[in-house]
Amino acid sequence: MRFKKDLELKLRPARKEDLKEILTIERLSFPTPWQPSHFFAELYKENAHFWVLLKGEKIIGYTCFWIIQDEAHLANVAIHPSFRGKGYGSFLFIHFLRFLRRKGVKRVFLEVRERNKIAQRFYEKFGFKKDGIRKNYYQDTKEHAILMHKCL
Repeated sequence: MRFKKDLELKLRPARKEDLKEILTIERLSFPTPWQPSHFFAELYKENAHFWVLLKGEKIIGYTCFWIIQDEAHLANVAIHPSFRGKGYGSFLFIHFLRFLRRKGVKRVFLEVRERNKIAQRFYEKFGFKKDGIRKNYYQDTKEHAILMHKCL
């Protein structure tokens, strides 16, 4: 997949000073957003990778994921609502998967809300398969999580 706007998009590790913008995107994206302390912790966890996606100098998305040996777990990913549907999430995800392959990751896991069909289709577009359900996984609504994985 090619992106005409590649030159204005870049990924870099998140920084402490990015947290305000990240939290804004988080609050606009999820019914029960992560707390600032969760994001702050991701900056310093040994196996964590925390990236921001910039368009020019503006943070328009982020992802947090963990690599443990040859497996990865996608913990969080979001694109600012104003920038959705333009391919920026795909740009982020393509680079995420390439990075995992370079690191020798064999499998990637994630959970997604059962009712979030848009996210499920997005992950399926990248080859993720549904594995099962974690019942009542989301504490705010007791909604089930769909478990998904991809072999790299």
